[in-house]
Amino acid sequence: MASTRAAAIILVALICGTMYYHPVAAMKVDTTGVAVADGLSFGFYQDTCPFVEHIVEFLVGEAFKKDVGIAPALIRIFFHDCFPQGCDASVLLNGTASEQKEIPNQTLRPTALKLIEDIRAAVHSACGPFVSCADILALATRDSLVDAGGPSYEVALGRRDALAPALPNITNTLPAPFFTVPMLIKSFGDRGLNVTDLVALSGAHSFGIAHCPSFEDRFKNGTDTNPPIEPKLAATLKAKCAGDNPVGTVTQNLDVRTPDKFDNKYYFDLVASQGLFKSDQALILHSATNRTAVRFSLNEGAFFTQFAISMVKMSQMDVLTGTQGEIRNNCAIPNKRVGIETAAGNNDGLAAEM
Repeated sequence: MASTRAAAIILVALICGTMYYHPVAAMKVDTTGVAVADGLSFGFYQDTCPFVEHIVEFLVGEAFKKDVGIAPALIRIFFHDCFPQGCDASVLLNGTASEQKEIPNQTLRPTALKLIEDIRAAVHSACGPFVSCADILALATRDSLVDAGGPSYEVALGRRDALAPALPNITNTLPAPFFTVPMLIKSFGDRGLNVTDLVALSGAHSFGIAHCPSFEDRFKNGTDTNPPIEPKLAATLKAKCAGDNPVGTVTQNLDVRTPDKFDNKYYFDLVASQGLFKSDQALILHSATNRTAVRFSLNEGAFFTQFAISMVKMSQMDVLTGTQGEIRNNCAIPNKRVGIETAAGNNDGLAAEM
């Protein structure tokens, strides 16, 4: 145990003595206008783990240098964690009732899930079991966004980890790629996010990949392919997905212009009718979202500013703090793996058989 702690101290010293250089100087967004949720603060680990942000930033940076796909994978995991029942790391839990078994989460990247656990192990080795998986995920998501060329913002900390995964009916409230704009507005509105948040957070599709079943309604014969898609792209997708055997093995970049960089080119795609998902393309056509989508296509700074603000808002939804939940010793496993019966009104995470 002593040797492990000594190694961790050496690791922290090396990290703190090494400046990780991001590919491009990040645009720092002031999000002080977003109220900080009760129980969270910017100096939460000042006494228990003062170097936590340095450790997370370094390890995410090292992973990004080996695999740029880690950034969109982390952002997707974060969104899929926060949106259903709050940012409580419940999506990281494995087991028979894991949220990862539900259709929206079946393509979450295992390498990104493992990275979060690897970071937790390094942080706990350096500081002890004081930092939650939920906070590590929030920090890692922000740092990966910066590595990919996106904006930076401060992350208030103090989240706790859910005791159990969300129930399937909660997990499946995640917005689907075939949603219409009115459906999206209601879905986001139900989580306290407005239309501007919707258009900005959709910009996370600026990078990353999708699997054929999620966008085959853009070109498949016998289906309603509206909103319209640029014909050459439709033909390319149709030919590509013809070889999708086994189903779900063929992938396509979400952004046809700069697929590995976080920027505003996603909105260019929409203007050119090259949005991969129906839910994306519809944003440029509907009167409630068109003006914001066009503005983001013309002004990357405006997009970056709003994306950071919307991410901060989402990152504080229904968080567990204080004595709620727990600090997991393994991000994939609750400290006591049991079937949990959660009483009505208990905010420690919804009940589910593990």
